[in-house]
Amino acid sequence: MSRILVVEDDRATRYLLAGILKKAGFTITMAQDGATAVRLARTKPFDLMVLDIWMPRLNGLEVLAKLRDAAARPRVLILTSDDTPATLLSAVREQAHRYMKKPVDPETLVDTVQEMLEAKPALPAIEVVSARPSWVELLVPCDREAAARIQGFLEQMDTQLPGPVRDSIAYAFRELLLNAVEWGGKLDPSRTVRISCLRSKRMIMYRIADPGPGFNIEDLPHAAIGQPPDDPIAHMQVREAKGIRPGGFGLMTVRASVDELLYNEQRNEVVFVKYLDQDAAPQ
Repeated sequence: MSRILVVEDDRATRYLLAGILKKAGFTITMAQDGATAVRLARTKPFDLMVLDIWMPRLNGLEVLAKLRDAAARPRVLILTSDDTPATLLSAVREQAHRYMKKPVDPETLVDTVQEMLEAKPALPAIEVVSARPSWVELLVPCDREAAARIQGFLEQMDTQLPGPVRDSIAYAFRELLLNAVEWGGKLDPSRTVRISCLRSKRMIMYRIADPGPGFNIEDLPHAAIGQPPDDPIAHMQVREAKGIRPGGFGLMTVRASVDELLYNEQRNEVVFVKYLDQDAAPQ
C-alpha cells in the first residue's frame, strides 16, 4: 500500500485531501506545516508527497530545497492556488513532479497520484536554464515521463489565454516535444531536448532543439506525410516496431494549429509561433 504525506496548513483542506486519498486505498500521514513535513520525510519512508506552497514554518518550495539531497525523497505533487510563472518555474527547478491548481477535483487527484506512483522508479531531472516568465529555457531528458511533466507545468502558464488558443499551443508543443524526444533523442534519458518559450503581449514562441542529426520528413517511414496513396497507414506499423506512440498525423495538424512553423536546415530544431494579437501577424 503506497504511503503518502499530505502537507497543508489549512486544517479543513488537509483533512479533505487525506480523506479522498485514504478512501482510494492509500496510507496517509498529515503535516500541518513545512517544518513538520521535512522532519517526517527525513525519518519515515513515503512514496509521494502532496505539498502546498504557501505555509508557515517553511513554504513548499523551501521544503523541496531542504529535501533536495534526501536519500529517499518522495515524488512531489504541488497543490496551490498560486499559478504565477515564478512559482511554477521554482517548482520545476526544485524537481517537483506534477502540479495541480486548487480547488482540486477528487477524481483527478486520485488519478494523478496513481499515475505518479506507477511511473519509473527514477525520474530524470529537468534543468531550468532561464526562469524569466518572458523567457523560459529548459533542458528536458529524452523521456516520455519527463516530457509529460514539463508539458503539465508549461500548460499552467497559459491558463489565462482563451481556450482555443491555449489548446492549439498545448497540442503543437506536445506533438513537437514528443517528436524530439522519440525521434531525435531516441528515448535516451541521458540526452536532452532544449526548450525555449518566449512570451510577449502579442505572441508566444516555442523553440525545440533535439540532440539528433536531423531528418528529411519526406523520407521518414514513421511519418504520415509522404506515405504512398495506396497505403496511407503504413507508417503505423513502423511506429509500433520502433516503440513510438500511436499517431503519426501530428505534424500535419500542428501546421494547422499554429500561425508559423519553421525548421532549421538540418531539421533538428523547430520554432512555432502563435499570435495573441492578430495585428502582429504577418499579412
